[in-house]
Amino acid sequence: MYKTNSRPSGSNSRFASKRKTFGKNSKPKTRLGGRKFKGGSTSGKKPRFSGGYNGGNRKFGVKASKLDISTFINKADTTKIIEEKFIPQHSFADFPINDILKENILNKNYKEPTPIQDQVISHVLEGKDIVGLANTGTGKTAAFLIPLINKVLLNNYEQIIILTPTRELAIQIDDELKSFTENIRLYSTVCVGGAPIYKQIQKLKKPNQFVIGTPGRIMDLMKRKILKVENFKTIVLDEADRMLDMGFVNDMKFIMEKMPEDKHTLFFSATMSSTIEDLIKGFLIDPINISVKTQDISKNINQDIVKMNGQNKIDVLVKLLNSPDLKKVLVFGRTKHGVEKLNKQLLQRGIKTESIHGNKTHGQRQYSLRRFKGDEVQTLIATDVVARGVDINNVSHVINYDLPETYDDYVHRIGRTGRADKSGEALTFVN
Repeated sequence: MYKTNSRPSGSNSRFASKRKTFGKNSKPKTRLGGRKFKGGSTSGKKPRFSGGYNGGNRKFGVKASKLDISTFINKADTTKIIEEKFIPQHSFADFPINDILKENILNKNYKEPTPIQDQVISHVLEGKDIVGLANTGTGKTAAFLIPLINKVLLNNYEQIIILTPTRELAIQIDDELKSFTENIRLYSTVCVGGAPIYKQIQKLKKPNQFVIGTPGRIMDLMKRKILKVENFKTIVLDEADRMLDMGFVNDMKFIMEKMPEDKHTLFFSATMSSTIEDLIKGFLIDPINISVKTQDISKNINQDIVKMNGQNKIDVLVKLLNSPDLKKVLVFGRTKHGVEKLNKQLLQRGIKTESIHGNKTHGQRQYSLRRFKGDEVQTLIATDVVARGVDINNVSHVINYDLPETYDDYVHRIGRTGRADKSGEALTFVN
């Protein structure tokens, strides 16, 4: 257990893991056993999904100052619980897909489909529109890439556009696409903001079956008449809720309105809101609703708070990072300038670190991410740009140096650890 430098009178200096009270006008004591965040408001009606978990539909528009800190405390479930093993209805060998694609899937050590892959792949192969409610880390990228690659192999003139909220996620999807298409002649281009548009224009002049990009850059290329989406008959909207959060709703509508009316649409989101439901009603044709959303936060993540007790935040952070237990640490700050300042301060104190934020160029962000993924640095300081979608292996700890804006932001931040049945630790700094 970590400790801060000072012990306030009458309190334990260990990270609080007891029930909290906040004064006579505050909320009643909260049982810290995985209860959902208290407060905030729901937006939109609950979608009618058959099966699965719908509990993640709340969209909390609560500022960080209003967040109940007791929601940041929850012990990981270390007990051995016998859970019903998921038995897929399909195997990758059973899917009616190209033999080389099957071989590439097996070469990636994909033994059996995850729940979302098991439910989605067959419907996409049949050309059905999909609304998928799923957490990150469930295998949804492969769920749409595998059948869409097969679609292209059946018709080499097929063109597919994939929209994502961030550059990092777009590149990650493209990397996974390439891993599935070994020994297959198939071309893709990543079109994201922050990267030189000239190079993207040159690549788009050649045939591309897949164009993967962020809504703003895709719309820019459309307005320049470089990218003619009228020729694209399939679109994937990945992390749709995040794109809405980032203000891309009009860009998404603009892109989809320019595509053929009978387009094939795959729509994936971790949460559901009235705005998302409106998009679904306006652009999807009799979609298949699939929900494989589980609990918001993995049971493998041990959540706790670090009280400052009058200490300097940077001093507390440095002490933590010098602990041998913190092997690979993702630290979240709220602002671009704050993240860069913290990065420089840590470097001056001998911590091997990199930073990612919106003021960095595309190349700089990729360089920082590569160094962190490759264990060249121990720590990555980031804004919420890394909180969704980006898959980083073996993150031992997530530290919320600055409080998140909303509970959803908190969930996605700490979801970078405790992945693939590995344990993780999430620490939140509070005054």
